[in-house]
Amino acid sequence: MREDAAVSIEPDTKDWTWVLDRPCPACGFDASLVTTADLAGSITTNALSWTHVLDGTDVATRPTTTVWSPLEYACHVRDVHRIFAERVEQMLSHDDPAFASWDQDVTAIEARYGEQHPAAVSVELVEAATRVAELYSSVGAEDWSRTGRRSDGSTFTVDSLGRYHLHDVVHHLHDVGFDAVARTIAAYDAYAEPYAERTASSVEAVVAAITRFVGLLPPQPRVLEIGSGPGWDALALEGAGCSVRCTDVTPGFVEMLRGRGLEADLIDPLSDDLRDPADPGRPYDGIWANASLLHVERFALAKVLGRLAEVSGPDAVLHLALKEGDGDNWSEPQHGRVDAPRRFTYWREEPLTTVLSRAGWQPIQVEHTADPAGEPWLDALARRR
Repeated sequence: MREDAAVSIEPDTKDWTWVLDRPCPACGFDASLVTTADLAGSITTNALSWTHVLDGTDVATRPTTTVWSPLEYACHVRDVHRIFAERVEQMLSHDDPAFASWDQDVTAIEARYGEQHPAAVSVELVEAATRVAELYSSVGAEDWSRTGRRSDGSTFTVDSLGRYHLHDVVHHLHDVGFDAVARTIAAYDAYAEPYAERTASSVEAVVAAITRFVGLLPPQPRVLEIGSGPGWDALALEGAGCSVRCTDVTPGFVEMLRGRGLEADLIDPLSDDLRDPADPGRPYDGIWANASLLHVERFALAKVLGRLAEVSGPDAVLHLALKEGDGDNWSEPQHGRVDAPRRFTYWREEPLTTVLSRAGWQPIQVEHTADPAGEPWLDALARRR
């Protein structure tokens, strides 16, 4: 046995059921934003993220002797999926069952998590996640309220158990420092030029949206664009009379924008200063976020939208386009216009308008549209409150 793996990990005896009532300050998980339709897709996508974790080097090495290695966390997540599958099956087949106790720390020691093979764990984790995701997908509308009891007395419905389950695996991705957004940015950076070529005509599909957006702005408006990409939308907005500050998190796109003579900054809307460097005291008249914030994690979107509201004028207008659907997903390597995997978050109208309102935006309209490939989208317009 590895010397560090032989060191005892302090057992986690905390009661985490509070995450069903308020956001987790560590990982950002917000149970109120998770619908029952999201569960299956989010669990399978989380499992695919763990395969990326286990593809890394030194995954069996602990960051400190008293913190699990990524491999040990992955083994735990695999077993969490198995345990929750058993509990969901019990709840669906019995009235208010009592769950058997499970000591995750004893299991980790007895199963020698730190000595398991990463490739095998990766396969087993995906299999376990797929099984429990299929169970959640099979739950009928009338069965989400069925109950079950943990040995400590905590009572769950199938609905609350699923959201509690999802937090567990999301939180552990945070524990190992996995950054899906960084991987998505790297995919765009590697394919910036091909993406620009493949999207050259895409602005034609948003001409109507640009016309509506600009029609709600004052004369000579200052617009902050989030996720400018190659700059096709920015050029159209400037042609419609806007002064546009282009921003993107992808270095390759920012370089491309500057090469085209556009004002562009490398900006992460989650953390960087969004005030206008050209006139720091002036708020923006509009925010254009077309097919860019679809890569932001569900639990981080409210923070981004809130930060955008802070730098916008009292009547500023927001255009936001996101993919419509449930859960989230990693794209196939050859999906769309980038030949590398990217993580997407899908939204439905009601949760989206809830997040907009929480972040300081009053929804004006939400249109259900489809792109040329037939994929459904939500195109939202909102005004700063």
